[in-house]
Amino acid sequence: MNYGDRATLSIAGTEVAKELGLSAVSMGYIFSAFGWAYLLMQIPGGWLLDKFGSKKVYSYSLFFWSLFTFLQGFIDVFPLAWAGVSMFFMRFMLGFSEAPSFPANARIVAAWFPAKERGTASAIFNAAQYFSLALFSPLLGWLTFALGWEHVFTVMGIIGFVLTIIWVKFVHNPTDHPRMSAAELKYISEGGAVVDMDHKKEATPAAGPKMDYIRQLLTNRMMLGVFFGQYFLNTITWFFLTWFPIYLVQDKGMSILKVGFVASIPALFGFAGGVLGGAVFGLSDWPRLHADFCA
Repeated sequence: MNYGDRATLSIAGTEVAKELGLSAVSMGYIFSAFGWAYLLMQIPGGWLLDKFGSKKVYSYSLFFWSLFTFLQGFIDVFPLAWAGVSMFFMRFMLGFSEAPSFPANARIVAAWFPAKERGTASAIFNAAQYFSLALFSPLLGWLTFALGWEHVFTVMGIIGFVLTIIWVKFVHNPTDHPRMSAAELKYISEGGAVVDMDHKKEATPAAGPKMDYIRQLLTNRMMLGVFFGQYFLNTITWFFLTWFPIYLVQDKGMSILKVGFVASIPALFGFAGGVLGGAVFGLSDWPRLHADFCA
């Protein structure tokens, strides 16, 4: 859902820029606002998850990113001179609110799945970002074409509010789930799932200076490999999330309705590759590869 909300401005961007009088440079700053906030909030978001648990933090995160998505539909009520600044602020707060989502996804997978199933489970939630773009891009294009760009943001915000209610009502920790059987809990726990991850534990003294831990992470080969892999992946993904639909409208002369469908094509391949990659990961001799890489 959060990738659908991220894509709203890219689909509606041409109409937004035209109506609010925003230049390409201004749109670039507005697109970047999300990334700056997302970066700044990553580590604090992880701390909040460790402190208050995945369900609670995710609930607030989902509600607030839906709120700031919804409010973008009312940017035109501000004086034109303030419209760009207001949109920048809304996108900044969207990134701020969404930052805990993927760390929370990883925690939930670690709590619910045994180690041998985590590769596939992680691939599914990671691939969902591309499925979301494939699903929502045509819808957002149609909303822009038929009802106006404001409805792109308001409709996505309302969907997010509904999902917040569903999340609060139906998502539980493994040990708290009303339908969890003792056999299933034993199976996932013995398989390596951290079923009590969000249970409060007695504080234990720190074993050493925290800066030493950070230094170890920054010099760990596995961590650096993941960091740079994610960096280059996101560089490509971010282009399709921001400028690609605008490029198709302004340089290729496509209608916004057609752009919604064309923009979904890379996302469909991303979804297929994500699921397939997770399946291959699950079947591969990962412990041996991990040992060779870290050696």
